[in-house]
Amino acid sequence: MNPQGAFSYLVTTLVDLYVAAVLLRLLLQWVQADFYNPLSQFLIRITNPPLQPMRRLIPAIGRFDTAAVVLMLALEIAGLTLLSTINGSRMGWQLIFTFAVVKLLMTLLWLYFFLIILAVILSWVGARARHPIIPLIFQLTAPVLRPFRRFIPPVAGVDLSPLFALLAIRFLLYLLGW
Repeated sequence: MNPQGAFSYLVTTLVDLYVAAVLLRLLLQWVQADFYNPLSQFLIRITNPPLQPMRRLIPAIGRFDTAAVVLMLALEIAGLTLLSTINGSRMGWQLIFTFAVVKLLMTLLWLYFFLIILAVILSWVGARARHPIIPLIFQLTAPVLRPFRRFIPPVAGVDLSPLFALLAIRFLLYLLGW
């Protein structure tokens, strides 16, 4: 049995889930999604406890929620520090900070990768469904797809911009080492 692996898995999973929740909240604020949507309410309730006190100390820059970014970075740094302690390896602060930033960027890219795939599938089969998450998916993916739609016109009524957005995301992931 490997208790180090089990604890590493637990730490990684918990940190990644909470960082994803904070990131989704930040993105929903950025696209000005419906505040009363049940998913938005869920994300607000689970992320408010650490964000409310942080916002008193760290002001927003325009519409950009700086406290959320600092929280995500702090969570990643704490998670990586705990992982290095569990595994018995000592990483320097510069390396931990660099890994934390890269991990946040990769989380953002993977999140958009799967959101775009979901948006494509929903555009085929469920665009008229009434589930509250569907409009949020389209609102979240619109800013990423908009630049591609400007340069890539539909071919015979088929929007190819998600394909090129996915290619660009995968390219960026490869550049980051994934």
